[in-house]
Amino acid sequence: MNDLPVSPTNPSGGAEEFSSAKVVRLVGRVFGPLLGAVAIFGLHMMLLGRASRWLFRRPFRLRLYLEQMEFIGVGSMPIIMLVGFFTGAVTALQGITALAMFDQQRWVGYAVGVSLARELAPVFTALMITARAGSAMATELGSMRITEQIDALTTFAVNPVHYLVTPRLVASILMLPVMTMVFNVVGLLGGYVISILVYQIDLGQVLELFRHWVDPADYVQGLIKAVIFAIAMALTACYQGFNVRGGAKEVGRATTAAVVSSSVSVLVLDYFLIEIMNVIWPTHGM
Repeated sequence: MNDLPVSPTNPSGGAEEFSSAKVVRLVGRVFGPLLGAVAIFGLHMMLLGRASRWLFRRPFRLRLYLEQMEFIGVGSMPIIMLVGFFTGAVTALQGITALAMFDQQRWVGYAVGVSLARELAPVFTALMITARAGSAMATELGSMRITEQIDALTTFAVNPVHYLVTPRLVASILMLPVMTMVFNVVGLLGGYVISILVYQIDLGQVLELFRHWVDPADYVQGLIKAVIFAIAMALTACYQGFNVRGGAKEVGRATTAAVVSSSVSVLVLDYFLIEIMNVIWPTHGM
């Protein structure tokens, strides 16, 4: 027989157990997503550690690195130039509209230069390459996983992280800063077309303010961001593709998750990087 104590308010003797179970479920619902995010972050860092360790081990397959650099960098050039030109043009147009209220349109060169160097170029470049190259990485690795090509590499004593992840990670780190500078140059060209050719702002004043106020440190900040965004993008894409289980439908889900997670990571990281870099490189006039 059940010898649990019985009270007028708890005739079954199980209210305490029921209450404890409710508390456990409530805690699980509240902290479960957070613990899951921490676990996924840890798995990403483990993949980064494995990929970094294999970077210094033979064999050094230079061809794989060059192929990935061509795909991520050269292949992304047209979309980067197109988006860069119109980003610079739109930034100049909005800057002129705002500065016209104070009759200070000559500052548009500084506004476009700093905006591109610090924020727009690294962020937009990362987002565009995520949409093009990051999705392709996740799809390719996911397809290799479900067709057991990755298992075949292991069978032939080829480490899949060394062969598949490390070249993509290194190529992303090398090419995103390059593409960021391409974005900067083309964006400045777009700003020049709008401010000088369309709105006829004095070229000498625009260039002088740009040269005086836009500092090399602004471009250094953008390049540092580009490197960090490249790591986040490549890690997320490779992790999602590398861990696909199931069929073709799961490959599509992994690709979607890679693009969404990478894009969100870029924007979240950008906020924290801004805070850090504002301490390291104080804003002009502060």
